[in-house]
Amino acid sequence: MVKLGFLSAILADQTFEEVISFAAQTGYSCVEIMCWPVGKAERRYAGVTHIDVTNLSKKRIDQIHGLLEQEGVTISGLGYYPNPLEADKKNADRYVAHIKKVIDAAKRLGLKNMNTFIGRDHRGSLEDNFKRFKEVWPPIVKYAEKRDVKIAIENCPMFFTNDEWPGGKNLASSPVIWRQMFEQIPSPNFGLNYDPSHLVWQFMDYIRPIYEFKDRIFHVHIKDAKVLRDKLNDVGILATPLSFHRPKLPGLGDVDWGKFFSALTDVGYDGAACVEVEDRAYEGSLETRKKSLIQSREYLRQFLP
Repeated sequence: MVKLGFLSAILADQTFEEVISFAAQTGYSCVEIMCWPVGKAERRYAGVTHIDVTNLSKKRIDQIHGLLEQEGVTISGLGYYPNPLEADKKNADRYVAHIKKVIDAAKRLGLKNMNTFIGRDHRGSLEDNFKRFKEVWPPIVKYAEKRDVKIAIENCPMFFTNDEWPGGKNLASSPVIWRQMFEQIPSPNFGLNYDPSHLVWQFMDYIRPIYEFKDRIFHVHIKDAKVLRDKLNDVGILATPLSFHRPKLPGLGDVDWGKFFSALTDVGYDGAACVEVEDRAYEGSLETRKKSLIQSREYLRQFLP
């Protein structure tokens, strides 16, 4: 049975305790908890720290487990989404080091998933980036294997604005690339955090990959996307993607959620599906952000128990 949750990033100004209590009060069974290093955010929805994995004491672990048990909520995975293939090696090494800390924290918390990006040097070709991939990622996956933690890679291209042009900052954007990733790293601990919205604005089939990659889908993000056809007719598909599409709450975009959940049940997926709010129409205040999660939960009731 699919477990409905949300990403904690949208409640960045709330404590871990407040996030979990809100999930329990609003009928969510799990939360993907953001675990960025404490400090300044590097972009929107980044820099959120609901569990500080660099200062995770036994006492804090006990407190976390106690609250989860009390509220009847679970953690679907720990999330940290940097760019480990960034051209600046000093930054890339720092990101890899923190990924390993998040993997360690998942192990200590008794969790199976940590969610992240492959990364990409946005100025380089696919071939150039796969050379870096073969250097950087096999040791990370082996590190996770030894700790019995699965790494779920989100399929967001991280290409939205001019500073990410032309290639985007996350390699794992399409099925042809996923095949190559899994051929080069066939580990059962290496898979996908599947988000259909990123395939919608790339004008790709977001249902078919569920069947092909069913054994690699470790986690799911529930985010919608609306293609603005009038804008697209003006700028064309070579424009930066936010010129012609908008992230939306589930049910307010172009994803057919009935077909999506039908496919998940077809392949026997029984993991977490977490609402990711990036809809600017709902970002005005903490109250509206909370309402966005309640609205999403109400909409998704028709597909989930």
